[in-house]
Amino acid sequence: MGSLKDDSISVIMVPFPAQGHLNQMLQLSCLISSCGIPVHYAGSPVFNRQARLRVNSLNPSDVKKINFQDLSFQSFASPAPVPDPSKKFPGHLQPAWDAAMSMAAPLGDLMRSLALKHRRVVVIHDPIIASVVKDVATIPNAESYAFNCLSAYCQIKLLFEMMGIFCPIQRLRELPPISDTISQELYSFIRLQDEGMALRSGDIINTSRSIEAPFLDILESKEVAGDMKSWAIGPMIPTKPSVKPRHQILDWMDKQPSKSVIFVSFGTTTSLTNDEVQVVAEGLERSGQKFIWVLREADKTNVFDGEARRIELPAGFEEMVKERGVVMREWAPQPEILAHPSTGGFMSHCGWNSCNESIKMGVPIAAWPMHSDQPINAVLVTEVLKVGLPVRRWGEVVTAEMVEDAVRRLIASEEGDEIRKRAEEMAAVVRGATEEGGASRLEMDAFIAHITRP
Repeated sequence: MGSLKDDSISVIMVPFPAQGHLNQMLQLSCLISSCGIPVHYAGSPVFNRQARLRVNSLNPSDVKKINFQDLSFQSFASPAPVPDPSKKFPGHLQPAWDAAMSMAAPLGDLMRSLALKHRRVVVIHDPIIASVVKDVATIPNAESYAFNCLSAYCQIKLLFEMMGIFCPIQRLRELPPISDTISQELYSFIRLQDEGMALRSGDIINTSRSIEAPFLDILESKEVAGDMKSWAIGPMIPTKPSVKPRHQILDWMDKQPSKSVIFVSFGTTTSLTNDEVQVVAEGLERSGQKFIWVLREADKTNVFDGEARRIELPAGFEEMVKERGVVMREWAPQPEILAHPSTGGFMSHCGWNSCNESIKMGVPIAAWPMHSDQPINAVLVTEVLKVGLPVRRWGEVVTAEMVEDAVRRLIASEEGDEIRKRAEEMAAVVRGATEEGGASRLEMDAFIAHITRP
């Protein structure tokens, strides 16, 4: 995308305050800003700080060009996460989501002040928080777009469920309803966003037509979208991510054979119980394979608020596996780890960010979904795209045998080699889609052309 330097347009990004959403919105901010358009990333001081602190794989000089707008935001409680084997959904984050609704007035003020200086103000918001941008309707030179941080496959499930219409994909009908994989509070909260969603002029989707074309066709069909425009621009993660200074874990990886390491990480919103930690540890130890395991407590609503629980490993575990395994307790440079030649697989919760990174880097997934869109993404990855295998089916309790089996199959079997080959082929297609002239890049160019139209 050539830089146009178009100051007559201004873009405001309104992320949903949860790490996976903050991250994708910041990636999109950098893409838009690279076209010479001023971008304002609007949120509470805490979440803006979190987004800046965890700029996974983005170029710091690109992030510096973004105008972070700290909006006044109702104060919110920051309870510790509750590790629960049956309910993995991070309901402890709800206070921040409720408080985010207080952004509506300061966001309206920001829109109005920019509308006086620019020919057009473009507001891009997360669908889950659409109602905070409702003032867009009162500003003649402002328009809004929803940015979907979900796979198209998952969006079909969610939309058809919420609209109460028959889902055309049988496999999705067999999966648990979204209302079972999130909290009742969040489900009700999403229902409150209809008014804001009704104001939007189009949808941006963080997926690629080269992998999700049939599902995008359903989302763009007349009965679902009406005349709504949409642009599939993903995955936005850079192909060659680089963190400066280089993280020391990559030095350890340099010494490992090609495709020999399984990377184990369950995202920022999942707390493992002590029993589950025991199960993962035992499974990794028994698999005999090399691994990097990111073992962190789930985020609090305010990630800067006090110490997180230190998760106890089985006695002697780290000593026993020190020749072939590393346990990381701090923030890990996930895209860099996935892009490293020694990585042969990824045991993941299947959040859409992680799936996108894995798909773009050509790393097959051992799927262990925990909540929300993850069970649906797990089926997309393992059954539809066939670039992974399940650690567990939805509803199953994971045992050490299941972990051991999944790791061995993925890293050290012919079946794993086949899956890895497919993952690498798909990565080449997806990378092509995001490069000059590729499907995703053309749609991004079309979106920029649309918002900068005369």
